[in-house]
Amino acid sequence: MAKLVRHQRVVIALSVHILRGGVARCSDARVDVVEIRLALRCLLPHCPERWPLELYWDAAAQENEIGRAQGVTAAFNGIVRQLRRAGCYEEVSEP
Repeated sequence: MAKLVRHQRVVIALSVHILRGGVARCSDARVDVVEIRLALRCLLPHCPERWPLELYWDAAAQENEIGRAQGVTAAFNGIVRQLRRAGCYEEVSEP
């Protein structure tokens, strides 16, 4: 894992948690809300490529439920993949 200070790891984990919540809610309603925007902004320095962050935000604002759900899910997977590849995030199961 990349050498990150504890607060950076916490911010990344919380941001991923917020985005995961957006994935869970996106089939019911738009998720282009302030907490999603903040989570994406917090992850920006840790993602080498911006496209999944931009895709998540753009998809979150779609009116079409299927398009929104597919776009948000694909973008979330891209974000997590980049974070893992950069050594900034690894899934931690809760006890």
